[in-house]
Amino acid sequence: MAKILIIDDDEGICVTLSKIVKRLGHDVTCVHTLKTGLSEAFAGEADVVFLDVNMPDGSGLKLLPRILKAPSKPEVIIITGKGSADGAELAIKNGAWDYIEKPSSAKEMTLPLVRALQYRGEKRSKTQVAVLKTEGIIGSSPQLQACFDRLAQAASSNGNVIITGETGTGKELFSRAIHENSARCNSSYVVVDCTAIPEALVESTLFGYAEGAFTGAKKAMEGLVKQADGGTLVLDEIGELPLSSQKTFLRVLQERCFRPVGSRKEIKSDFRLLAATNRDLNEMTRQGKFRSDLLYRLQTFIIELPPLRERREDIKPLAMYHMTRLCEHYHTGTKGFSPEFLDAITSYPWPGNVRELVNTLERVLAAAGLEPTLFPKHLPNHIRIKLARAQAFNPPLKPDRQEETAKAAQPLPKLKDFREKAIAPLEKQYLKDLISQTGGKPKEALRISGLGKSRFYQLLKQHNLTL
Repeated sequence: MAKILIIDDDEGICVTLSKIVKRLGHDVTCVHTLKTGLSEAFAGEADVVFLDVNMPDGSGLKLLPRILKAPSKPEVIIITGKGSADGAELAIKNGAWDYIEKPSSAKEMTLPLVRALQYRGEKRSKTQVAVLKTEGIIGSSPQLQACFDRLAQAASSNGNVIITGETGTGKELFSRAIHENSARCNSSYVVVDCTAIPEALVESTLFGYAEGAFTGAKKAMEGLVKQADGGTLVLDEIGELPLSSQKTFLRVLQERCFRPVGSRKEIKSDFRLLAATNRDLNEMTRQGKFRSDLLYRLQTFIIELPPLRERREDIKPLAMYHMTRLCEHYHTGTKGFSPEFLDAITSYPWPGNVRELVNTLERVLAAAGLEPTLFPKHLPNHIRIKLARAQAFNPPLKPDRQEETAKAAQPLPKLKDFREKAIAPLEKQYLKDLISQTGGKPKEALRISGLGKSRFYQLLKQHNLTL
């Protein structure tokens, strides 16, 4: 028996959905505001949430990421009376199971629910969870977790992968993680920067050339495609690949064989292709700047990395991770973060994404010198000015006293339960990092962690992890 939560201010829809849920033999709870729905999602153990978009106290789409973070990690089905293509895209990108327009038939509302519950059941039946190697990829936001799920799927396959995202979102880290978690992890990993190769040299760089193929070719040279034989080939910024080279590479991708420049002999290369770009390849295809047949071949797996401004909850752990790393690199003392500093870096939109954040932290470290605590004063002036201007136009809102009173009236859990709930995510992440760092070797893991053998395996079982 599953638990279904309906968040909708339409009494008719609530009655209809409740009948469907009960007929299927499940428990149902209906609430009529987003605020109550969020409280119910975190207090209960909902398996599936039906979430309306247009609610009296706000947009369900904005609440979607928060509901997905509820302890039960429910599947969310968006229902709306005013559907739109943009709304559907936003819902799916943010992790919704489905997007349904009202009014819909009982069958149209039943099938997504049945499938979501089937998915959850099959997901729970898996007794072992593979621990991904994700070195340098920091965060636990729903958007990043969705990318980790797709990373795991791509790593278990041999299909082509395209990773998209703005500059600085971590495309290089994700491509490396796919390789490290794949069956090819012990073979070559070859990166080709398509922006750095002159158009006249693309084919000779990729495919190599025979002796005497052109002036200066005194001996044969192996191309990067052959160097990736048995391993992974990464075409970084593939949108910069010239059209003429796209046509040649399409055949190589289909046949896994090619002819070096100036050679009559074809060479085979068993490579796995990962491509990355910060450009809109679909738009380039419409403009005739990128071949549609090549794009279709690339899209076996698609990983869309979110910009940092869309996963602000990851900024603090990112800053702490990279500041610790920088302090170790420059042999300086550990730095503390003032609350005002954390507020500042969380409020800034980071147009350059994680890369800009890391570069800024390096400047902050230099500005702080021997000072042990970081303050907004240590941030570059252009960031402080932008934050000051934003604050001038948008002064902080006064807290809603009714909301504070209602929050204070909620019963507090026992301290033990509260502590365990707060520590569990950090404990699980530590174990993941421990397993990754030690390569799953029990003795090494026990030595580093200082845990006893029985306690170590008890924690692995508790967090559904395996060596």
